[in-house]
Amino acid sequence: MKKWLLFLMIPLLILTGCASQVSQNPGQEDGGKENSAEKSTQVIADMMGREVEVPTKINSIICTGAGALRLIAYAQATDLVIGIEDTDKSGVIGRPYNYVYHDQFKDLPSIGKGGGRGYTAYEEQIIALQPDVIFCSYTSDALDQLAAKTGIPVVSTAIQGNLFEENTVESLKLIGEILGKEERCAEVIAYLGQYEADLNNRTKDIPEADKPTVYAGAISNQGGRGFAGTYGGLGPLKAINVSGVMDEVGKKEGFEVDWEQIQVWDPDVIFLDPGNISLVNEEYAKKPDYFNSLRAVTEENVYSIISFNNYTTNIETAIADAYYAGKVLFPEKFADIDMEAKVDEIYKKFLGKGIYADMKEAGLSFGKITLGQ
Repeated sequence: MKKWLLFLMIPLLILTGCASQVSQNPGQEDGGKENSAEKSTQVIADMMGREVEVPTKINSIICTGAGALRLIAYAQATDLVIGIEDTDKSGVIGRPYNYVYHDQFKDLPSIGKGGGRGYTAYEEQIIALQPDVIFCSYTSDALDQLAAKTGIPVVSTAIQGNLFEENTVESLKLIGEILGKEERCAEVIAYLGQYEADLNNRTKDIPEADKPTVYAGAISNQGGRGFAGTYGGLGPLKAINVSGVMDEVGKKEGFEVDWEQIQVWDPDVIFLDPGNISLVNEEYAKKPDYFNSLRAVTEENVYSIISFNNYTTNIETAIADAYYAGKVLFPEKFADIDMEAKVDEIYKKFLGKGIYADMKEAGLSFGKITLGQ
């Protein structure tokens, strides 16, 4: 970029703190009329702290990497998407944004394999499409690689790791600024704040001695998991001020716990992902005595908690999980919550459509679980 342009940008960047608009004025033609090809840009700081120059008017985008397209769906900007990763063409209900927008996504050109956190972009296809901006949740080196190979601005968004994380809020603010969706993104951020406050206020004053002990198993982590697949610092439990017994291990995110350790914990309540219940039932058939040694099983205190971890965190599902866990563990505090209505309310706010009836039909519902059935 020319030295005079950089000189103008520096004070503007200082004034705004996060973005500055830079006008590229190619001059005037035909007796002083401005050239219709005039185009303005702005320099933004993305979630990796990279300064990226993007057009101020965005007509087309693509998303690559875990969670990037989900945030665009929350921002109600899917009409700008002109290419899609292969993994988001499936319309799976366990990934609600993908399910809700399946008809819109399914016939778009492929721009990458997707499905993980690695670099899976199809560079030639992206170059052919020429989107105005690429939203991406890769590492910094991969972001620079994609930008260098395509010549298209690449903006980093955060990977949604759990629930009510600040980087999700900051990513939504960034997307709103770039796409002119500030009002909608502020609305989504407000929803996050409202749900977080409501869940916290219902449970913050409950003494630890009055909280049941809880284990969450069959939690998906880069694929389906059986009974011993668990998650440290599980967002839906944290949202209602509960620490699961698995938190004692000191690990974060998904891991496998020793079966014997679960027996030692012998939790009051067990939550299992109904999407992985077939795996648990296979284990139950092989070792029924083990499962029947657990109080939560014999006392019928096993409940469903729908997996929110599908191409990283589906935030609306994690919030629904928190409300259901609250109803199970603290029924008096959540007596006013009708789960079917609440789930559809949450999905409508984030994705514009209630899909709980479809989820139940697919076996993803809240309720008691009887092992072996």
